[in-house]
Amino acid sequence: MTNNSKSIVPVASATSPYVSSRRNAPNRQAIALISDHGDPAAEIGKEEAGGQNVYVRKVGEALAKLGWQVDMFTRKSRPDDAKIVQHSPHCRTIRLTAGPEEFIPRDQLFDYMPEFVESFQKFQSKEGTNYPLIHTNYWMSAWVGLRLREASNIQLVHTYHSLGAVKYQAVPHKPAIADTRLAVEQQILEQANCVVATSPQEEEMLRTLVSQQGCIEVIPCGTDISTFHTIPKAEARAKLGLKQNEAIILYVGRFDPRKGIETLVRACAELKDHTNLRLVIVGGSEPGSVDGEERERIERIVAELGLTEQTLFAGRVGHDLLPLYYTAADVSVIPSHYEPFGLVAIEAMACGTPVVASDVGGLKFSVVPEETGLLVPPQDVDGFAQAIDRILSDEIWARKLRKQASLRVQQNFSWSGVAVHLSNLYRHLLAQSISSELLWNEPLPRRAEVASTYVASSKAVSA
Repeated sequence: MTNNSKSIVPVASATSPYVSSRRNAPNRQAIALISDHGDPAAEIGKEEAGGQNVYVRKVGEALAKLGWQVDMFTRKSRPDDAKIVQHSPHCRTIRLTAGPEEFIPRDQLFDYMPEFVESFQKFQSKEGTNYPLIHTNYWMSAWVGLRLREASNIQLVHTYHSLGAVKYQAVPHKPAIADTRLAVEQQILEQANCVVATSPQEEEMLRTLVSQQGCIEVIPCGTDISTFHTIPKAEARAKLGLKQNEAIILYVGRFDPRKGIETLVRACAELKDHTNLRLVIVGGSEPGSVDGEERERIERIVAELGLTEQTLFAGRVGHDLLPLYYTAADVSVIPSHYEPFGLVAIEAMACGTPVVASDVGGLKFSVVPEETGLLVPPQDVDGFAQAIDRILSDEIWARKLRKQASLRVQQNFSWSGVAVHLSNLYRHLLAQSISSELLWNEPLPRRAEVASTYVASSKAVSA
């Protein structure tokens, strides 16, 4: 699946690759979001492009609407990519050179993070921009943030997106980078000004597996409810050329063994009573890539199970079409081995589609069993088959699930609501920082007075 690239306008200059949008916004406070490998301007669904990319971009755009100047930093992975992508007047992606300008798997990127720090500092110096608050995403970005804080007094916020302590439990052999990652994930929790967990389950996991120290705030992910919303199922199927009488099971996401697509395929093979079953798989990268190799493996399993005729590999689709796929489906399945949040779940629910998901991580928070869908132990083929069958076989109950799913997202998971929570957290941390610097030797009542004054003035600027 891809972002709608029509709203992205690359900005560059003949004399300088960097164009500042701050020159026209002197009263806006600049903040930096760092996403080392998750390019906010990338096509979603390609290698290394998934939920993290969506999160950073949507949060950045929403924060800009609240009055911040948002610069989102990522690594330049292709020589033809623009160095600056202007998403809105006060929100942009900045691609920094850190290693060769080519795709590098995540497990091999850490060696280039010192160069990322250097490139960030050079950009900051060139523009004369001060970022008093930096929000890092993923563990390598956390390492970058910790190094930047050694050089200047910044407020550091972090979102994990994926947790090594969980990931390495599910693999027989840890990669060489594992010990470094685990150490950085503990350090950022204990030393950041605040860690943002996207669900209560993630907060519990951090406390259980990483550290009892450090500040954690729970702020969920969101979705664009103006894009993802309910429309008539018959209309969606007609636009996509799908048959009205099919029982459509949908998967949306990357091809990755940890996403559990094999579990879903094998579960579909057990649903022999549904002769009109159609499995639709949305997402994927180019042939020959790591992502493409996993797709080929899944295609072989589909053929072995005799599901080729019933399976549609739709490839990447844009956000103009993705809501149609969600709406056209009878059930959206998320069979991941682990998900800190699970953005696909709330996108599907926003479109009124019941969800069958693995009973892991943030999916236990976003999906309410028996109300918006069902939860199943990960890699449980029989369990997924039975859950899918329950929804397909009970149309009256399925209608109730669709209604409740859409309502839950509208009430709890809009990007604007997420941005408000983050904005309040940022202002609180900056107010604490300023009051601490100015009045470290003042009595507590005076400190509170200065902090409240800063917050009030900040809100006035954003208004």
